[in-house]
Amino acid sequence: MHKMEGGAVSSLYQYKFRDLTIEELKNVNKIYPNFLFSMDTYTFKDGSQKDLLNFSGTVPITYHGHSYNIPVRLWILDSHPFAPPICFLKPTVNMGISVGKHVDAHGRIYLPYLQNWSHPKSTVIGLIKEMTAKFDEELPLYSLSSSDAARQLELLSFIAKFSEGETDMKSKSQVEKEKKNETCNKITVIGGGDLGIACVLAIAAKGAADQVVLLDPSEGAAKGGIMDLDIFDLPNVEISKDFSASADSKVVVFTVNYLGNAQSYLDVIQSNVDLFRGIVPAIAHHSQNSVLLVASHPVEIMTYVSWKLSAFPKSRVVGIGCNLDTERFQYVIANLLKAQTVGKEAWIIGEQGEGKVPAWTGSNSAACQTAAKWHHNSREQLANRAMEVLKGKGQRSWSVALSIADLIESILKDKRKVHSVSTLAKGCCNINSEVFLSMPCILGTNGVIEMIKPEKEELVAAKLQNSASSIHDLQQQLKL
Repeated sequence: MHKMEGGAVSSLYQYKFRDLTIEELKNVNKIYPNFLFSMDTYTFKDGSQKDLLNFSGTVPITYHGHSYNIPVRLWILDSHPFAPPICFLKPTVNMGISVGKHVDAHGRIYLPYLQNWSHPKSTVIGLIKEMTAKFDEELPLYSLSSSDAARQLELLSFIAKFSEGETDMKSKSQVEKEKKNETCNKITVIGGGDLGIACVLAIAAKGAADQVVLLDPSEGAAKGGIMDLDIFDLPNVEISKDFSASADSKVVVFTVNYLGNAQSYLDVIQSNVDLFRGIVPAIAHHSQNSVLLVASHPVEIMTYVSWKLSAFPKSRVVGIGCNLDTERFQYVIANLLKAQTVGKEAWIIGEQGEGKVPAWTGSNSAACQTAAKWHHNSREQLANRAMEVLKGKGQRSWSVALSIADLIESILKDKRKVHSVSTLAKGCCNINSEVFLSMPCILGTNGVIEMIKPEKEELVAAKLQNSASSIHDLQQQLKL
């Protein structure tokens, strides 16, 4: 281990699986002795910092008959080997980054191997080998000092990509591509389980999207549902394992969940966080203007995680929240209990599950002014009757998927319809922490346009604050 800088191994005390990480170090050192190991501070997108083990070295490649050594840096997370490394190019002052399928303008590396990372099959050695294979196909760096014509073309290409959106000097192909992306309503659904399949079918049935991509990042043979979709070949539906297939999506739906054997609820959530760490940055890279719609569990926390990992504005990261519960609640009030005067001002808000609570929003309409005069007990009785009718209904994958398709339609068509969805609730009902809770929100092309605050009720506010407190406590224990 002579290539390891002093203290790297002894500083691995915070790593959950220290022995496995040390074994990985030894294997990498044996096959790639040029790599240096050290402990350094890594800054995450949310500004938080952590001391992490990292490998720095060069990856040998052959491009068009010429040999190159591509400098890279691999950051090893403290949940290694169960979470993929964070990988960057490490160009010298004489090198420029060629933005492409597997590399962004900051030099971060995105590969299928990282997206499909799964211990014990995935290793750092395997990752370096995939870098060699992919960089053989597409050179990620170029020489700034070269005057050779091909290199000049690469430089111009780099400048065009880097300044995209900031200059009017765009090629005809770029303009045509942008026009196509603006008019094509493309949706990506991540996760090939029952909910993912149901979402694809519901979106197709709704006819809201021009193209639907089902992205299944899991390893192994195709699941039954995915295989059936492939067999019966739905129009405008693409099935892929490559995250680049999601490029330029208007909405990306997250349905993936960790399916392993975790010991505690916190372990389950952390495993989902580790899963999202390998997915969200890649999605944010390929669809930088998309709205992220989160259906993974627990939806409030995973929406917060998606917001932090993507670095998107809060308006463009939305959880499905209590939308299905609200639609059912309003339906029961208006159609079964025949109380049409308050049906559309009645909402289920807060936290999915036991933490949800009925609430009301006001309106200037004459009907709702009449409704506002109702005695509090009468309205509470109505809510209790509606909740009793809904008891035991459950949330099947197809019913959740229909709700998701409805949210997507509101976003794509800029309908400005109000839905109860998970949004950043800080500042509402005396909530001072960064937590996502389901609240009535106006949805449009760019996600949440405005949050509609519910009428002030002490019991509702207390329940929301209690949910916010418990969610925040869990979030504080997670390692992003």
